[in-house]
Amino acid sequence: MLTKNILVVDDDAKCREFIQAFLTYKGYTVTLAKDAMEALAAIDHSDFNLVITDLTMPGINGPDFLKRLKARQPEAVVIVCGAFSSDESTAHLVRAGAYCCLDKPFDLRELDTLIQSALEYYAALQPKISEKSTADNRNLLGNIVGESATLRSLLELVEKVADSDSTVLILGESGTGKELIAQAIHRLSGRKNNNFVPVNCGAIPEDLLESELFGHVKGSFTGAIANRIGRFAMADKGTLFLDEIGDMPTSLQVKLLRVLQSREIEPVGGSGARKVDTRIIAATHQNLEDLVSAKLFREDLYYRLSVIPIVVPPLRERKEDIPLLVDSFLKRMNQEKHRRISGVAPDALRALCDHQWPGNIRELENLIERLVIIKGAGTITLSDLPEKFIGNRQMVPAIQTQTPARTVPLPRSGISFNDVIEEFENSLIMDALEKTQGNKKEAAELLNLKRTTLIEKLKKKNLSAPGLRLVS
Repeated sequence: MLTKNILVVDDDAKCREFIQAFLTYKGYTVTLAKDAMEALAAIDHSDFNLVITDLTMPGINGPDFLKRLKARQPEAVVIVCGAFSSDESTAHLVRAGAYCCLDKPFDLRELDTLIQSALEYYAALQPKISEKSTADNRNLLGNIVGESATLRSLLELVEKVADSDSTVLILGESGTGKELIAQAIHRLSGRKNNNFVPVNCGAIPEDLLESELFGHVKGSFTGAIANRIGRFAMADKGTLFLDEIGDMPTSLQVKLLRVLQSREIEPVGGSGARKVDTRIIAATHQNLEDLVSAKLFREDLYYRLSVIPIVVPPLRERKEDIPLLVDSFLKRMNQEKHRRISGVAPDALRALCDHQWPGNIRELENLIERLVIIKGAGTITLSDLPEKFIGNRQMVPAIQTQTPARTVPLPRSGISFNDVIEEFENSLIMDALEKTQGNKKEAAELLNLKRTTLIEKLKKKNLSAPGLRLVS
């Protein structure tokens, strides 16, 4: 659970105590500082999600304090309160690292609304910030699980384009992990020490999306209770991830195209533009070329976004990664849900590998979470899976020492002989290991193979038996 530690900095004692009383009532943990130096000392000893600071203080002014604060705790979100003479002074504070600026005197409801928004923003960024510490590319790609040739090829492309600073368009079905790919590009780029800011263009109402992207000026519309920076400004010097770009309204597509061309943004209700240095990574599950043909997506914007297209394959095209994904999800869910699932039985794992996964990795992850919670402990078996994974699946009898009675349908369109033989051989090996509880010597005897031959086949095929401890 996210802790909510707030630092309030103001040289006016009554103002400090007034804000403290309100925030304590709302359930926040509050630390007070009477000036910038006292605040910096507090920051050196504690971590804060949010800092609410006065603009004008003795000793160090607002922008200088912001720079020192951000150098110590770059993830802290800052609200600056004061009398702002112009949009330019607000922009100066935003460039120094402020989340938003609130005019004094302010209504407590305004402050409450901004605090909730700022903490949501902090929560969205915090996981990404905590992942910035490693330098090794393999570690930076560690969230992406799999060793298939398809995935390796994709990750090689990610490593090549990461430092190019070009706009990237990530294409793929829902649930394939497009945001993970976008995060990997950011972490491998020269922008990795700055913000990665995600926006789901399909989840934000059309009348609010422009303000979310470009910010707004206080009073520019009903509910605009303070100046607020948009996601573009939040991602300045970093990366803006525009997810589900195909759902963006056509009216905003024009404005986005203008920003991509000019690298300038203008807040809603604002009177001037400001430069931004933001890398754009967009993603969609839709066919943008079809949307362009249907006049639902601007052709010029499509070509501007798809400088480097990256296609993320569906899970059904990288089924060899399913055992690794299952193992990864089991480990994480066991820890998060405080369960003790030891693994998945071979026949259950084969059923998972045979499934077409229309919901892709997200569907697999959700299933594993459900199974871990319900099963609680032990090994997940075929009978634990939902009916659609079993269906009319023929239950394979225990291996006999005689020729097993197994048949393969032969459609008129033909089959891949080598693939069928490979799958049949793998199935025999896994059945033998299951019957012998992972004893390689006994499994080899069942298959009438030398033990060394079986071990060589296991290595060559990269076979594993989740839930079984293999012994020699």
